[in-house]
Amino acid sequence: MTPRLSIFLPVFNEEENLHRLYDALIGSLEPLGESFELIFVDDGSTDRSLEILSGIARSDQRVRVISFRRNYGQTAAMAAGIDASRGEVLIPMDADLQNDPADIVRLLAKLDEGYDVVSGWRRNRQDTFLTRTLPSRLANALISRIGGVPLHDYGCSLKAYRREVLKDVQLYGEMHRFIPIYARWAGGRVTEIPVTHHPRVAGKSKYGLSRTIKVIFDLVTIKFMASYMTKPLYLFGSAGLLSFLISGVSAIFAFLLKYAGWPHQADFIETPLPILSMVMFVLGIQFVLLGLIAEMLIRTYHESQSKPIYTVKSRLNFEDSAR
Repeated sequence: MTPRLSIFLPVFNEEENLHRLYDALIGSLEPLGESFELIFVDDGSTDRSLEILSGIARSDQRVRVISFRRNYGQTAAMAAGIDASRGEVLIPMDADLQNDPADIVRLLAKLDEGYDVVSGWRRNRQDTFLTRTLPSRLANALISRIGGVPLHDYGCSLKAYRREVLKDVQLYGEMHRFIPIYARWAGGRVTEIPVTHHPRVAGKSKYGLSRTIKVIFDLVTIKFMASYMTKPLYLFGSAGLLSFLISGVSAIFAFLLKYAGWPHQADFIETPLPILSMVMFVLGIQFVLLGLIAEMLIRTYHESQSKPIYTVKSRLNFEDSAR
């Protein structure tokens, strides 16, 4: 039977948490009376995580395991979970026991109010303030401003999605945190609710300040996609026109200096204006050409067949293990 709920969890070196996590998930999901599946995506763990997950999968057919050949990162693991899921409602979670499985029922209740995405908000976040909480708050404010979807906590993995809003989403970089923005672009209704956040009691955090920098770069991509995804020539063409304008003004002033003596007499070799004019003219041509190339790439992107951003080493409890 096709389950209604698909809960998928990226896993990287979480051997100390997996048994307790599984027990907590089962304890929260079974009382709901809903059919569900648990999809664990082992992201190239080097500890006993895959061995433990294999044992759990052998004892419970509702548990499915995907094992990557190497560590691809959380976004790729999220993408694999989405691709493998079969449910009507998709719920990602972290595997470090900081997300509380008991909050799933509250996410579902909010989803039933007519929303397409319900995002968790770690209002009382149990992480180091300077290295985790403060950078996260600043990044969330920036993402909300640029993305146009005001959420307090884009970084919280615990969310609930209706399947249709993820149908055409392709994830790269750290893009998994921007899925609510993608959903809003597709016309989905997005909201958030406060969720419980526990301090990590076992294992080590895999995230640091370097991740915030990556998020900022991905945010630039999101802004470009939001404004110029279908018409990149508008961006590059505008930059080209600005370059042509600077080139023209520089040339006019150079001629005024040489032939009109205004505001003072100066030959071409006595002022940088002729060089500036030529450089900006060539730069304007390059911007326009880049815009045309980007237009062709965008058309290729939309017309080509999507390719996965990960390779799978093995699958457990899948009907077709060769997929």
